[in-house]
Amino acid sequence: MKKRVVLGTVLAVAAAVAIGGAVTRSAGSDDGGVANVVLQKQLAYELGRAQAPQWQQHVSSGVMYDVLAAAGVLDQRANQFQGKQPALPSTRGTQGCRNVFTSASTPSNYRVNQDCSLRRQAEETIVANPLDPTHLIAGQNDSRIGFNHCGYDWSLDGGNTWGDQIPPFYQFVQPDNHTADACSDPTATFDAVGNAYAGGIIFDVASAANSIVVAKSNHGIDGQFWHSPDSSLSFQTYRAVPLGVVATTKNPNIANDKELMTADSTPSSPKANNVYMVWTRFDAATGQGVGGNSPIYFSQSTDGGATWSDGVEISGANPDICTDFSGERDPNACDQDQGADPIVGKDGTVYVAFGNGNTRTPGINQHLIVKCPAAADCSQESSWTDPVKITDDVGTQPVGPDNASGCPAGRQCLPPNGYRMDDFTEGSISVDTQGTLYFVWADFKNGGPPCDTGDASTSKPPCNNDVFYAVSRDGGKTWNGRHNVTPPSPFGQTAQWQPWSTVDNQGKLQIAFYDRHYGSCEFDGCNDITLATVEDPVAVKIKYRRITTGSMPNLTPANNPLQAGFLGDYMWIAAGGGKLHIVWADTRGLGGAVEEDVYTAHVSS
Repeated sequence: MKKRVVLGTVLAVAAAVAIGGAVTRSAGSDDGGVANVVLQKQLAYELGRAQAPQWQQHVSSGVMYDVLAAAGVLDQRANQFQGKQPALPSTRGTQGCRNVFTSASTPSNYRVNQDCSLRRQAEETIVANPLDPTHLIAGQNDSRIGFNHCGYDWSLDGGNTWGDQIPPFYQFVQPDNHTADACSDPTATFDAVGNAYAGGIIFDVASAANSIVVAKSNHGIDGQFWHSPDSSLSFQTYRAVPLGVVATTKNPNIANDKELMTADSTPSSPKANNVYMVWTRFDAATGQGVGGNSPIYFSQSTDGGATWSDGVEISGANPDICTDFSGERDPNACDQDQGADPIVGKDGTVYVAFGNGNTRTPGINQHLIVKCPAAADCSQESSWTDPVKITDDVGTQPVGPDNASGCPAGRQCLPPNGYRMDDFTEGSISVDTQGTLYFVWADFKNGGPPCDTGDASTSKPPCNNDVFYAVSRDGGKTWNGRHNVTPPSPFGQTAQWQPWSTVDNQGKLQIAFYDRHYGSCEFDGCNDITLATVEDPVAVKIKYRRITTGSMPNLTPANNPLQAGFLGDYMWIAAGGGKLHIVWADTRGLGGAVEEDVYTAHVSS
C-alpha cells in the first residue's frame, strides 16, 4: 500500500510557522514537502511567508486543505485545543447516519452523506436525471477515509433518502507512476439519455502530477455505482478502469484546478449527449504568483466520456477589458482566471462564465463570459468568441490571517466567520428555454465600516456582503444591470455569500445562498440557507424562503480546528420535475459536534 510521504521535521516547522511559533526553519524547508510548484507557492501565501500580487488567482480551497493537512498545519492547530472537543454518543447505528431536521415553517433538511465519521464533507453539487427528476446525484469534498476525496451520493426518491460512496478514482496511475491519494472539486452531470458522469481533480501532495478524470454511471444505475466510461469494453459496468482522462500532467509548473462539468441534455440538440469540462490551468513557469497565468481551459467528449479532446484555452483576449498583467505573449490576454461555470443552451450553444483579475484597480475584478455556437466545433480554440464583461466584482472583503476565526493568510473572510470568500468561484450562470442568460454572484460593493479595515483580525460585523444578478437577452453580448438580491429590506446590513442559481421549469431564476440575517447570526457567525425566487427580473420582484430549519453554528478553531476556515467554494441548486433541490455544507454535526456534513432540501418551484 502506498503511503503519503511525511517529512517530519520539515512539516512540523511549517505547522509551527503557520500558527506563529518562533522557530528557525532549516534550508530547503519552504516547500512543505509539496512537489508541485503552483501548490508550493500557494502554501507560502497561506502560511504568511509571501504576499500574492493583486491580480493573482488562488488555488481552490479544497485542494489547499489537503496540502495544509499533509503539511501538519491542521494537526498542529488541533493540538492547541486538545481536550476541548464535545462529548459524543458512544454508539452508532449500522445503517449509516441518516438524519432529518424538521420544522413547521421550513422544508425538512436531509443529511446526504451517510458515513458516521466526524470528518469534513463540504463543497457540494447536485443534479437531477432529466428522464426521472426524482433520481438525484450529489457530490462533495469528503474526508471520511482521510485527507480529501470526492464522495458521491444518490437518491431514488427525490432526496428523502440517500446512499453514498467514494468513486473509483484512486487507482488511477498518474503520468509519473504515482497513484492519486486525494481528490477535490467534485462535479457531476446527466446527459440526454440519463447517463451520469462524475469528475474530480486527483493528485498526491508528494508528487507534481495531477489529473482531471471522469467516471460514468449508465442510465438505470443513477449513481448507485460508478464504472469505466469506455462502452467498447465487454462487461463495462463491472470495470473501474480505464477512466475518462480530461487532462493529465507531471510538469511541476502546471496545476489543473477548479473543474466543472456539464452535458447537453436536450434530446433535440445537434450535440445531444456531448459532455463538456472546463477548468483553470495554473502555469508557474513565468515565476510570478502561484501561476504566471491561469487561463480557462475546455475539453469535450463525444463518446460518452471515454475519450476527451485536447484541452484548449478559451478565456481569450480583449484589450477593452483585460488591461493589466498577463502571463502570456498577448498583453491583453484574459489569463488571470478562476471559477469557470459551463452551461448549455437548448440549441446546443455552450456558455462559460468565469472570474478574471486582469484589471488595474486592486480589489476590483470582473466576471467574463465566452461561448461556442451550436454549429461550431468547440474543441477548436477558434470556435470560441472573445470574452465579454458581465460585471465588476468588488472583492475588498477583509483579508486574513485571523487566528480567532480560522481565516488563512491571503484569503478574504467576513468576520466572525473564517470561511473563505472565493468570489471568483461563486459565479453561477443559468439559461432558460428562450436563451435568456442569468449570471449570479456575491461581492462587497455595499460593504463598509466597521467591516472594511482590510484586516480580518480587526474588522468587525456587520459585514454587508450582497448577492446580485445580471441578465442578457442577446446571447451574452450585453448585460443588464447589477440587481441586488439581498437589499437592506429585508436583509439589513448583513452578509450573504456563495450563491448558486438555476432556472426552473417555469422559467424563473432561483438563487440559493448562505445568509447571516436571521437572529443574531451577523454578530455570532451562525448562518442559514435562503432561497430567492426572482418573480420578475426587470422589476426585481423577489420572493424569499428560509431553507434551513435552524441556524448553523459558526465553525472556528476553538470548536473544530481541523475544519475551521473552509465551508467549500460552492454550494448548488438543481431544478427538475417541478422541484428545486438545494445542497449545502451544514455545521450542525453528529452528537452536538460543530462539524461539516452535507444537507439537502427540496421545495416546489
